[in-house]
Amino acid sequence: MLAFLGFLTVALMLALIIWKKLTPTVALIAAPLVTGLISCGFTVTDPEAAPGRIDFLQNAKNLGGMIVGAQGIGSVAATGVMFLFSILFFGILTDAGTFRPIIRGIIRRMGGNPVLITLGTALLAMCVHLDGSGAVTFLICVPPLVPLYDAMSMRRTTLATTVALAAGTMNILPWGGPTIRAASALGAGDPVGFFLPVLPAVGVGLACVLGFAAMLGLWEKSRAGRLAPAGGAYQEQELSPEQQALLRPRLFWVNIGLIVLAIASLLLSGLAPAVVFMIFYVLATVINYPNVDQSKARVDAHAQSAMMMCSVLFAAGCFCGIMKGSGMIDAMAKALVSVMPDSLARFFPAITGVISMPASLVFDPDSFYYGVLPILGETAKGFGVDPLMVGRAAILGQMTTGFPVSPLSPATFLLVGLAGVDLGEHQKRTIPFALALTLIMLAVAMLTGGVSL
Repeated sequence: MLAFLGFLTVALMLALIIWKKLTPTVALIAAPLVTGLISCGFTVTDPEAAPGRIDFLQNAKNLGGMIVGAQGIGSVAATGVMFLFSILFFGILTDAGTFRPIIRGIIRRMGGNPVLITLGTALLAMCVHLDGSGAVTFLICVPPLVPLYDAMSMRRTTLATTVALAAGTMNILPWGGPTIRAASALGAGDPVGFFLPVLPAVGVGLACVLGFAAMLGLWEKSRAGRLAPAGGAYQEQELSPEQQALLRPRLFWVNIGLIVLAIASLLLSGLAPAVVFMIFYVLATVINYPNVDQSKARVDAHAQSAMMMCSVLFAAGCFCGIMKGSGMIDAMAKALVSVMPDSLARFFPAITGVISMPASLVFDPDSFYYGVLPILGETAKGFGVDPLMVGRAAILGQMTTGFPVSPLSPATFLLVGLAGVDLGEHQKRTIPFALALTLIMLAVAMLTGGVSL
């Protein structure tokens, strides 16, 4: 019965989110609460003291402990802190105009060569997506480049595909949403430690993105023939007076140094990611906006996006806490183990990696990482396979390379809207590249031990 309730919980949560009946935050809390209360009637409170006795009231009270305990909100608290301060850190640097000279330099060096244009587009998207926000990446990268692509008679679908591949691969970084979700859902704790084994695969993936970008540029060049330089078609978007007042051009190299030190600290210092971003948020604020009123205004400017993600994260802690504490996850895993052929057991991480990118078309990140991945992880554990291997395989495609083509991602519609392309055409052009990218990274991860069988 617990296994049935577990599958019902996941199905209910997916339906509520996919059909937009409830927000992810509400669905992640409401679905397990309802089935968790029902499961209280099938759980033995103290089998040793009273064999067969079921204390419904006591079990219902235990739900609160499941929610806030080590398997619930306690498991995602540090991750929530990390995400909050990473948004504030990168947000402040963006407000200070740190990335504008980089963007300007890349665009100016593109010239009139379609190959250089697509390569520059990919590099630009990689740099901008350091903050892990697809919407910000698309807003910064696409509008300035549309006039350039039009002037060069290059297809806008090429622009959308190139930006999507670069942003999707960068989305695997440990402060990106999918990796944070996967680490939290599997109880990995530190997202950076969870991510590091697949770093070589991601490096190869970024190199492949540049290769694909060059290929797209060559196709555009062969299609249009020899093209003249754009001749000033690109015009940088003007900033409002309020935005101009926030720029700190004299602090450009200081802010670049902060980014380099922050990334180095994440990878080498041994400090918890939450601590790293807390420290560097303080440094970025004191250096760029020492005035108290300005500092408060910067927090207010980024509060909405920070609160939205953190609320989903803590709601996911509620979901995981009830699912694990009630025994539903274990029961579901045992049910899956009982029907899966033993011959496929050792290939479970590879199978997950292969289906991870297409799964982006069916599951949004919250549904997959908090609803499906824990079940896959526990099922793999039942076969003697490390659940973290399944999680690392999943982040190579599910809402990483797959998020800019998923109809369940609002950022996808922002991308196609800004580029002025049809969603179907964008998916037709981009999905084959995204799938190939995921499979290449999966193969590298398996060769380097990031995902082992």
